[in-house]
Amino acid sequence: MRKRLEPVALERERCAASGSSSSGAAAAALDADCRLKQNLRLAGKGPAEPRRAADAGMQRALGRRKGLWFRLRKILLFVLGLYFAIPFLIKLCPGIQAKLIFLNFVRVPYFIDLKKPQDQGLNHTCNYYLQPEEDVTIGVWHTVPTVWWKNAQGKDQMWYEDALASSHPIILYLHGNAGTRGGDHRVELYKVLSSLGYHVVTFDYRGVFFLLRVATNLVRRLCERETPPDALILESPFTNIREEAKSHPFSAIYRYFPGFDWFFLDPITSSGIKFANDENVKHISCSLLILHAEDDPVVPFQLGRKLYNIAAPSRSFRDFKVQFIPFHSDLGYRHKYIYKSPELPRILREFLGRAERERQH
Repeated sequence: MRKRLEPVALERERCAASGSSSSGAAAAALDADCRLKQNLRLAGKGPAEPRRAADAGMQRALGRRKGLWFRLRKILLFVLGLYFAIPFLIKLCPGIQAKLIFLNFVRVPYFIDLKKPQDQGLNHTCNYYLQPEEDVTIGVWHTVPTVWWKNAQGKDQMWYEDALASSHPIILYLHGNAGTRGGDHRVELYKVLSSLGYHVVTFDYRGVFFLLRVATNLVRRLCERETPPDALILESPFTNIREEAKSHPFSAIYRYFPGFDWFFLDPITSSGIKFANDENVKHISCSLLILHAEDDPVVPFQLGRKLYNIAAPSRSFRDFKVQFIPFHSDLGYRHKYIYKSPELPRILREFLGRAERERQH
């Protein structure tokens, strides 16, 4: 520092000496020149400090980047560990997969009182409960035909039960997994069916027996007892649980995982969960209608078509109508919005009317 200041001091002395020997404007000009040189020399000593500040800033930025990369690497390792752990967890604990299939712990929509179906616009519906087994209670909604809407106001359960003896057909609606009988799309379907003059009886979701996808199991049993229903309607059905599980969007990340069948599919069937619609339809002796949207993201359209191709040539249907109604993907009905189709009332009316005539013959 001292060495840097010595030239400045010498310059000051030189300027002072020249100032004493000159006079007037010449002395002032020389003094200004000396000050300019002095300022330039003083300014030339500063760049080291900003350079050190810049280096410190770069080090802090690099430190932040290293910390971010370290956190990302930890997250990545955790996700990879979880990805490889899940197949082993499901294999060792098949009950987990059963829960994921039934989803009967998912109670959507939330914040609705199932004891009050009128809150969902079902003013001609009675809520009551059945107890098929000890410590098992199942919630039921019974919606009468829309033409009885006024008569149904304020009526009790006994009135609704007596109403089932009328000439109006009864539709037993077995909804799919997850949610309750109060699901929005389900409520809208009840309204459609009721407007067509049908009683609609729907059960709360309990387990395997009360799945729309295994309505074929119930109808098969009724047919084997020689008490078949007039007709069976399947909305967005699959062939069997193995094919559906392999096609479900949730399985996409594991579909090509080594040992996929052993890890995921074998535990399902070993637990007795089969949903063998493709086998059940071979033993059904009543009219069958299959409805399926081409853009269904949950149950692929080709599975519904495949089920129809299995049922149509079956000998059990030789005296009954088997019909498959596709809904174009442009309509956007996907998995659960077929009720929006303006053609649905006509399709149901024609099919069920024909099924009733076939049963009478």
